[in-house]
Amino acid sequence: MRRPYPDRVAAGRVLATELGRVPGSVLVLGLARGGVPVAAPVADALGAELDVLIVRKLGLPGQPELAMGAVAGVGDALQVVRNESIAEHVDPDVLEEVRVEEVRELRRREQAYRGDRPPIDVRGRVVVLVDDGLATGATMRAAVEAVRKQQPARVIVAVPVGAAETCRRLERVADEVVCAWTPRYFNAVGQAYRDFGPVTDDAVRAALES
Repeated sequence: MRRPYPDRVAAGRVLATELGRVPGSVLVLGLARGGVPVAAPVADALGAELDVLIVRKLGLPGQPELAMGAVAGVGDALQVVRNESIAEHVDPDVLEEVRVEEVRELRRREQAYRGDRPPIDVRGRVVVLVDDGLATGATMRAAVEAVRKQQPARVIVAVPVGAAETCRRLERVADEVVCAWTPRYFNAVGQAYRDFGPVTDDAVRAALES
């Protein structure tokens, strides 16, 4: 039986090994917040630039972990992805209220993490999107679609752990998907880590500045 990762940084080192060499002008984007500590050792191993991509889950009111969809931002562009199996049962006004609130938080985090640095430029580059794991895949799908609009050369999804079916579904939208571990019995991303504590804004900034 496979042992859980000690923490996100250790998971990133394993993921870097799974990825191997990635040719081209590579940009590693960690999905904030949990994906950034994973992405940092991946970028180090690849000798690639590291940046952050803000993605916000559109959580169902009263059940915030249940995703109605997700919104991602690359530069000034926003991409909303709906989880139709849930969103179709939600009042459109409720969904829009959640979207507006999450876009507000997305822009706040962009300012907090990036400050005066210009928006990321992905055009013509190989973009590796990294998160700490995949459950429904809604946030990662929003990230892929947001990045696609900026005309990258390739989009690679890379995670230390994920539900097998979610990883397969993402193969339809990404050029390559690397899931280092797909547990036979997958309940939640946190089951793959011994330390899965929350990642703070300060930790994200520290990873980006290191």
